[in-house]
Parts: sequence; structure tokens; C-alpha cells
Amino acid sequence: MSFFIDVIIPIPLQKLFTYSITFSEADFLKRGMRVAVPFGKSKIYTGIVYNIHNDAPSAYEAKEIQQILDETPIVNDKQLQLWDWISKYYMCTLGDVMRAALPSAFILESETVISKSSLTNIDESILKDDEFLVYEALHHQSNLKIHDVSNILDKKNVLSVIKRLIEKEAISVHEEVYEKYKPKLVRYVKLHADYSSQDSLQNLLDDLTRAPKQRDAVMTLFSISAQTKKPVKVSDLSKRSNTSTSIIKALIDKCVLEEYYIQMDRVEYSGEDNEASKQLNTYQENALSELKDSFKNHNVSLLHGVTSSGKTEIYVKLIEEVLNEGRQVLYLLPEIALTAQLITRLQNYFGEQVAIFHSKYSVHERVEVWNNVLHNSAKAKIVLGARSSIFLPFNNLGLTIIDEEHEQSFKQFDPAPRYHARDTAIVLANMHQARTLLGSATPSLESYFNAKQNKYGLVEITKRFNNVLMPDIELVDIKDKLKKKRMKGHFSDRLIEEMIETLKDGCQIILFQNRRGFSPIVECNICGHSPQCPNCDVSLTYHQYRNQLRCHYCGYNSTMIQDCIACGSQDLDNKGFGTEQIEEEVKLLFPDSKVARMDLDTTRGKYGYEKIINALEQQEIDILVGTQMLTKGLDFRNVKLVGIMNADNMLNFPDFRAHERSFQLMLQVSGRAGRTEERGKVLIQTYNPHHNILQQVSTNNYIDMFNEQMNDRNNFKYPPVYKQIKITLKHKEYNKVETASNWYAKSLRQVFKENILGPESPPIARIRNQFHKNILVKIPKEQSLAKTKEAIIKINNSFFSVKDFRSVKVILNVDNF
Repeated sequence: MSFFIDVIIPIPLQKLFTYSITFSEADFLKRGMRVAVPFGKSKIYTGIVYNIHNDAPSAYEAKEIQQILDETPIVNDKQLQLWDWISKYYMCTLGDVMRAALPSAFILESETVISKSSLTNIDESILKDDEFLVYEALHHQSNLKIHDVSNILDKKNVLSVIKRLIEKEAISVHEEVYEKYKPKLVRYVKLHADYSSQDSLQNLLDDLTRAPKQRDAVMTLFSISAQTKKPVKVSDLSKRSNTSTSIIKALIDKCVLEEYYIQMDRVEYSGEDNEASKQLNTYQENALSELKDSFKNHNVSLLHGVTSSGKTEIYVKLIEEVLNEGRQVLYLLPEIALTAQLITRLQNYFGEQVAIFHSKYSVHERVEVWNNVLHNSAKAKIVLGARSSIFLPFNNLGLTIIDEEHEQSFKQFDPAPRYHARDTAIVLANMHQARTLLGSATPSLESYFNAKQNKYGLVEITKRFNNVLMPDIELVDIKDKLKKKRMKGHFSDRLIEEMIETLKDGCQIILFQNRRGFSPIVECNICGHSPQCPNCDVSLTYHQYRNQLRCHYCGYNSTMIQDCIACGSQDLDNKGFGTEQIEEEVKLLFPDSKVARMDLDTTRGKYGYEKIINALEQQEIDILVGTQMLTKGLDFRNVKLVGIMNADNMLNFPDFRAHERSFQLMLQVSGRAGRTEERGKVLIQTYNPHHNILQQVSTNNYIDMFNEQMNDRNNFKYPPVYKQIKITLKHKEYNKVETASNWYAKSLRQVFKENILGPESPPIARIRNQFHKNILVKIPKEQSLAKTKEAIIKINNSFFSVKDFRSVKVILNVDNF
């Protein structure tokens, strides 16, 4: 009987590939194990075994696998079930999901290796210069990799050179698979077994009297061992005995000391004993008991608690209960900035049971967290992470907490799978028969709508912790202030007044401007020309700290211009303003205050977020200027004033969610003010203080905003009333994408008749030299979502069968929010 396996390969293929295996391999292999498989002419990929069967493929002959890479599965059945759901719901391939789900260290790559041909009598005179350089290098090295050849020849495309060398039989080529993950090994030392007796030890110390540094090292080893009763690291011994590692090496060479290695985790908790969780107040107690009741009838519950109402402490109580049942907890956060502050809080309560997982972690650190979760280790009972942590191999999940569930950052936009972590986490929890808790001070319309429809449970907290009053929100009319000449740069007299008052009281200030850089447009006052990105349809943003013009879409940058490119005039002006400009103005207005900035430019390093947040907590910063990353659930005890520099650019954004997002953003940033005894103050600068959303923010009226927005969504058929799928077509030629998008939209209209919008160019029609066209498919509640997707996939397949359209890239984005 023949045996076969279907394998998921990390490339976007619609179907799984089948490979043949032997009887003994079939007996050993299990779903979720990794295998190295040949694909195409010479490529080798790491695949995940999806299933084992006896059916040979009919369309092609099954190749044999190259090797089995695991002893036990690294992906469990529940994960494969989740991958299936993601690929079907978000209309992508299992290969896409695998690439996103696994740490890259698990996906072994094959590397082309070049070695000298076994033929020794190659006539070197027939070799061209570049071929001779490669051949000569192989005399000194037994083999070379492709990137080595690139470095030797100093050019990127070297395949033609390699091809010519193969034809001349000067070299041979093969694929080598290499493992990326290396465990961290720490070097330890102990006294050699020969010196275990008292006499031999005494003789040793006598012998070492002429080598005082070596004797000191041995004596220090005794004292460390006696104090800690733990193995002794070489680094610790060297430090404590004040000797170099060469002296320790000499003792090892003399067989006085014995070295050995212990595999360690790269991320380790080194804190003190855990503290007990805090006593809840009456409102929190009520909310907790309501949540427990709600979980009896609903798998998902929404906790709508105003900012600073103490939602985290309620989460902690629920986590304690789940851990007592011996189950795992997933705690999702939208921003890495938030994890920096929450890690300390959770580790104070749960110690080393907390594991952290996000993109700032190295590949090796992510593999260690993966393995700890897979083996249900005590070090990963609680996983705290950004959206990618939903892919971890949980085997006993009991609770999923999605904090700040309204956040846009939970949605993955590029590359595929374009999943929403909140919705995926709810599905994952259901697979584990676990409970899901959504928490927010400004819930998304979708979640609140589901709660109102009784799909989710709903629990509300309307009072802040310690009964602190909600911040006093004041709208400042900039138009009026400009008329009366009461503006200093971008600061109104009201804002400056309040800032002086706050600093006098020894409190801190947060200034919010949702644009990084110095100014978004540099314009010539003579001819009106402004520098544009050569790859995208946007103007370049001026970044003063690097004296650069940068594109925030493709990363293109150039040195700041001194003269206008069009007319040569030096009369250049900055239009608009970003966080850098606000920071500079604050330093001029308040020269004695310590000012810092928190945006993408200042938080690039692994600990970038932590440094700024810690500095603000330690009150080393008086005024913090930042973008939306500082609005999300951060808890600063001494911030009394929040200034929103310009509310209008958020409100006037061409998106059906602009008003909902503006409300959430402004209310969230306002929530950073006055979180202890004293009431906070929020000043919102705007040209349109009578705008409905601003009025709702100033009175903290979520229900009014919800009702008004839901009325619009009903009228214009947008989520959550209708579901939607956005189809984006991209190509470097405008005419091709125009023709292709018209064909696609016409095909959709033939099937769905109405509720198809587009094709339409987005506000930024060209990004990275690719022209974009969008088509929106709206799906009413009564229309089957699965059948709609089937119809779109059929149209998509027909689209790619047209020869002219094959080069057009199509992106299917389900639930585009």
C-alpha cells in the first residue's frame, strides 16, 4: 500500500501539494510536523504535514520528501483548524497563513551552494573575467553561496554568470537546507571530580600558591557555590573574582575546573516574589460579578468602562480564576507601547508565568515563547502580545482578553492573510471552548452593535477609579483666536495659559498631534511647487532632525532642498505641522521644561517605547508630544493636561469610519488626563467647535455618537449593517489597471446586480509606482457570505485566465476596517 502526505508550503498556492512517503515514515509522521520537501526544479521548502492518506494525486507524480525535521508536531490540530478558518474567511491560501503564523526560524530555507566541478582540467583561458573571479574564489573556499558570489562580483544579479560556469562544467550547484534557530547556551564551570576529596583539594590550593589569580578564581567559586547553591556561570565567576576569562580557561585546560553548557531561555523574568492582586472597589466588584453571569449565557462579553475605571484589575481577577483551573490566557493589545507598561503590572502579580510575544522580539526569542506555549510550560501560562500572538500553539486556552478592542491596529493590511486579530481571537477561543472578553472605553460600532443585538454580553462601568471626575473638556476655536491674533505658532493663548498653570503645579502635559515629521508639505512661495515622491502620489514630509524629505508610504528620502526645484527661488515655506514642529515650538515657549517626543521615529529600537514611557512615569519628562501611539490605554499618574493640537484633520478624512475613529481617538487621549485625585483638563483646538463629534467628545457621550453613526451606516449600507469586501487592483501602467478594474467590476455587477461600488481611485492613487483601483462589494445580512466569496473567487480565476490581466495584482480584503 502506498502512503502520501498533503503538505502546506509557505507560498501562496491555492491547493496543497502531495508527496509520497514510506510505510515507516507514515507510521512516524503526525499532522503538524515539519518536513523538507522538493518543489519545482531545485527549490527545497519547509512544509507542514496537513494530513496522511493513501490517495495518489491524479494530476502529477508525487515526489518523495527529503527529510523529517521534527520529532513531535510543532503545530497542533486546533491551530490547523484556525489556519483553515482564516484561509477560507479572509480569502487567502494556507501558505500565506503558514508564513504569517510560524516564526521565520521554523521555516528553513534552501540556499544554493556552488562548489568546484569534479573535473580538474578546466581550461581557464575560456573563462571571462567575472567567471574567472568566481572560479578563483573556489580555489580558496570549498563552496560559495549566492550572496557570496554577489559580494565577489559586486553586483546583484549573478545568475547569468553562474549559468555560464555550469555550461562550461567549471562548477556544480546543489541546494543546502539550513536551520535558523540556535538555542542559547550558557557556559558554566564546576570543580573537577578529581578534587572532590579534602586532601586532593588541599594539595590543589597549595599548588596554586604561585598562581594567585587562579587560586582566587577557585576560592571565589567555593564562596559563590556556598552562597547560592546554584550552578556558577563563567561570566559571574570572572566578574566576582576580578579575573579575566583567560585565567578560567587556563584552569579548565589544567583540568582543575570542568566546563559545561545549559540551554537557557533568552527572555527570563528576574523580578521579586509576586504581590497579591488589588482589592476591587464596588463598581469593579459589580462589573466582575456581572461578567461572570454574562459568561454563563454568552461566550463573548464586552466590558465598556470609561477611561481609568480600572478595567485591568478586573482582567487580573479573571486571569487568576482561569490559572487556578490550569488553563492558558491570551491577552491581546493593539500596540507594543502598551505591552511595555502592562508587562510590569502583570509580572508583579503572576511572575514568570507571563510570556511576551511581539514583532520587536528577535526570531530566537519568538521560538522560545512558541515552544513554551506548545508544551504548556509554567513560563507561558499568560501570553501578552500584539496581534500575531493569536497564532501561538495554545492547547488549553481558557480566556482571551482583547484590550482596546476598537483599535485599528488589530487589522493586518499587508501582506496576506489580511486578518482582524479581534475577530480571529474570538474564533480561536470558541475552538477551545474558552471565554472572550472585549474591553474598551470607546467600543467599536461592530462590538457595541453585537452587544445590543444580544450576540455578546454587555457590562458597563460609568465611574472612574476612586471616583475621580472625568476630565473637563474644552473646545478652543482657532479661527476666532487667529482673527484676534491670540495664536503663538500653533498654540492658542488658552492652551499656553493652562500649560503654565499645570507646570506650576508640578504636573505633566501630553500634546497630541496625529502626524509625525516637521511639516507634511514644503511649498515654494513664488511658484507654489512642492517636492513630490517619485514613486507615490504624495508630497514629501520634512523631517528636521535628519534634515530630510521623506515619503511615509514607500520610505523614499532625499536631503532637504535649499532652492525650489521648479523656479530656483529660495523662498520656501512649511505648510501644516507634525510632532517635530510642535516639539520645537514647545521648547521655545517653555525653555526650562523637559520635552520629549513619542512617534515612529523615536521608538524604532527594541526598547524605544519603554525608555520614553519609563521616563514619563519617573517624571523625567514635563511635556510629551506624540502621535496616536500614546492614546492607547497608557496609565500615567501625574498627567493633568492633554492638548489636542488640531482635531480637524482627523474628522475630514475620506473614510466612512472617520467620525467614529476621531471620537475614539480624542476620548482615548483625553482619558490620559487626571487619573489620580485631581480632575484633568483637556483642550481641543479646532476650526469647527460646533461639529457634532466634537460636541459628543466634550460631553463624553458615546451613546449619541453610536446612534448617529448607526443611522448613517443604515442609510448608506456600511458595516456593521452590511458586511463588505474591498478588492484592490494594482499595476504600474495606469491604462492596464483601468481596463482590468472595469472588467472586474462589470463581472461583479453581472452576478450581484447592485451593492457594488467602483472602480474608484483611492485618495492616494499611486503608491510604490503602482496605480491602485478599489472596488467595494457590500453584502446584506440576508445574502450568504460564503456564496458571495465563492462567486468572487470564480470571477477572480476568470480574471487571471485573461492573458492581458495576469500581471495585475489583485488584493481581496474581507471586513476592511
